[in-house]
Amino acid sequence: QAILAAQRRGEDVETSKKWAAGQNKQHFITKNTAKLDRETEELHHDRVPLEVGKVIQQGRQSKGMTQKDLATKINEKPQVIADYESGRAIPNNQVMGKIERAIGLKLRGKDIGKPLETGPKGK
Repeated sequence: QAILAAQRRGEDVETSKKWAAGQNKQHFITKNTAKLDRETEELHHDRVPLEVGKVIQQGRQSKGMTQKDLATKINEKPQVIADYESGRAIPNNQVMGKIERAIGLKLRGKDIGKPLETGPKGK
């Protein structure tokens, strides 16, 4: 009210807007996230093992599919398949599951490269 009254009288009023004031800005990067992004020796993201990449490649080729065909079949980008095959990708269980079902080979657990057992799904 005092500011409005001063403005009505024609006095000089200085106001400043605080950055993100009154907004829900709770998104910030923690120190650990920044460290992981720099990927030092002791802290780094796990990558897909090369043996899994080779299994994906062999399974895809045995089905006569290109990387693009496999990517289209599992609704992912071709670059995702390329990253998994080369061992650059950070493993994602959903993507791994889709690739397993598409090529019919296990990619996780002890039996990597073994045929996928398709049993009845329980509800």
